[in-house]
Formats: sequence, C-alpha cells, structure tokens
Amino acid sequence: MPMQAISAGLLAGMVGFASSFAVVLQGFVAMGASPSQAASGLMAVSIAMGLCGILLSLWKRMPISCAWSTPGAALMAASIMPAGGFAEAVGAFIICALLLILAGLWKPLGRAVAAIPASLANAMLAGILFGLVLAPVRAVAEAPIAALAIIAAWIIAGRWHKLAAVPAAVIVAGVIIALEAPIPQGNWAPSPEWVTPVFSLTAITGLALPLFIVTMASQNIPGMAVLSANNYRPDPGPLFSITGVFSLFAAPFGGHPVNLAAITAAMCAGDGAGPDPARRWPAAVMAGAVYTACGLAAGMASGLVAVAPPILIEAVAGLALLGSFAGALMGAVRDDKDREAAVICFLIAASGVAFLGIGGAFWGLLAGGGMLALSRWRK
Repeated sequence: MPMQAISAGLLAGMVGFASSFAVVLQGFVAMGASPSQAASGLMAVSIAMGLCGILLSLWKRMPISCAWSTPGAALMAASIMPAGGFAEAVGAFIICALLLILAGLWKPLGRAVAAIPASLANAMLAGILFGLVLAPVRAVAEAPIAALAIIAAWIIAGRWHKLAAVPAAVIVAGVIIALEAPIPQGNWAPSPEWVTPVFSLTAITGLALPLFIVTMASQNIPGMAVLSANNYRPDPGPLFSITGVFSLFAAPFGGHPVNLAAITAAMCAGDGAGPDPARRWPAAVMAGAVYTACGLAAGMASGLVAVAPPILIEAVAGLALLGSFAGALMGAVRDDKDREAAVICFLIAASGVAFLGIGGAFWGLLAGGGMLALSRWRK
C-alpha cells in the first residue's frame, strides 16, 4: 500500500476521533446514558464507522471515509433528555438509522432532504451549536487556570497547524484531569451494553427527525460533495443505505448514527493522500482501522471524562465545534432572500425551548420553513 495514503489515513483517523469524542460522550450523557452506557455507545459508533469506511473503500476502491455524526452529537448535547431516558434516545437512533436506509433506497426521500434550503439547514445547525460554543467562556469563569491552559493549547497548536488545535486541547485537558481528579481504578476494557429501545412520538419528532436531517444535510451531502470535488462519483444511494445499516447495528448498544465523513474525507481523498487518485483508497481503510482501534479504548476515554469537571469537557467540545458553528452561521445568512427566515430558525433552535416535549431544533426548522414559504408566496 502507498505510504503517503497510509500516513494520511492514520492522521485522519486520529484527528477525527480526538477532535470530537468529547462531544459524542457529552451527547450521550445529556440523553440520560449511564457511564457504562456512554462507553458502550462510544465503542459501538467508533467500531461501526471504522468498519463501514473499510467496507465501502474496499468495495468501491475509492477513499470513502465514514464518521459519527458530530452535529448529531451536538444536537443531543443541546436537547432535553427524553422522558424515557436513554432507552427512548436509542429508539430515536433506530428510527434515524431506518430513515438513512430509506433515503438511500427511496430516492424521493433523499431528494426531499437535499431540497431543504441550505440557509435553513445551516441556521438549525448553528442554533444547535450556539449554546455549546459558549462553554469555553463559561469555563474561564468557573475554572480560569485550567480553562485558559486548554484554550492556550488550542490557539498555539492551531497557529502551527489547524488540524492540531483540538487534539492539543484534548491532551492538555487530559493532563489537567489526571493531575486534579482521582483516576478510577478497574477494568477499562470495552464492554458492550445492550439498551432495549423505547419508541415514542415525541422522541421521533424531537430527536430522530432532527438527527436525520442534520446527518444528511451536514454530513452525507457534504461528504458526497467532497468526493465529487476530488473526481470520485459513486452512486450516493447505496452509500447512504449502508451507513444506515451500520447505524442500525450500533444503535442497540448506544451508538448514534454513522454517516459519510466530510472533513476527514478531504484528508483521505485529496492530494495529501498521494498523487494518484486511484491509489488513495487505502487512506480511508487506514482511517477506518484507527477508528475501530479507538473504539476498543472507549472505556478509557469514558473513564477519564467521567471523573473530569463537566465544564472542562464542555469547553473542549465547544472548541471542537467552533469551526462548524462559524461555517453554519455564514451559510445561514449568506443569501439575502433567506436571511430573515434563517435568523428565525436560528433563534428558535438556539433558545433551547421545548414545546409538546419536542426540542427547539424541530420547531426552528418548521418556523423558518414557514417564513420562507410565506415570503416566496408573497413575491
């Protein structure tokens, strides 16, 4: 295998895991997961996305990278815990996985999601992320020395290389936690934990549907765009369905959806993975192997997070999501014609207010869509 592709895949896997695993764990905890369930969920989704990327890359002989839905994890972290706890969230994960499979098999559904105006999809995502990206500021107020050290590492490493910023913040946070908090003793080996799903209408509308929309609009569709920009044009339908199948297998063990990668896809499909496009696919295979290996260390990652001051974990997660927030905010207000509807969508999604047990992300998209339809109808 070409060494340049292998090294690119190794870097992509390490950056992809280190930059957002704290967001994923925070999302599980917000949904009511116990520490063991959160560890099981992190393990399940890591292994699922690793094996999915390996399978698709070997099958298509293209650098098709898979990842967990970071916007989906952020949605969970910003949402109200379902009345039925984590079991109800797992039910929503299963519904979302089935919708992903259906989006690949039934093209009208995939086209319907793609038809959601980019301004509204970005506004909803920006609203979901807004509360999370404020966490570093709150952390400075609550734990100034530790928070400033984490932020300083993020800034300094980011000036050296943008991709090193979040991993550096994670390392510094890990050192601080190890020095200040008692490290739990015991077996940190992976331990999958079955969660019997509970299905409810409020969880389907308030979690499963927004999770499906942000996964498609913020991950799968941009992931296809990255592949296309690098002259890889696989049929998207089978890719969406297969990511849905892997999501379905991960869900009963606490894993949230698996999808096509966007940022790490660019690392595996671009020139950095080698001069010959036909020989870049091993990069995605290596990235998948790294994700799978990291999944086996999920117990250790979850153990460290469990003993850490929550505000420090939130600060790291907020730093990891700053780029996504900036991109979503710019995309939301870029078009003058959609700006008013996008701002309404953003404000409702960012409010954190739930109505009828359904979170603000769904109502924001609904209100923004209604406003957009009204403005276009008047014109």
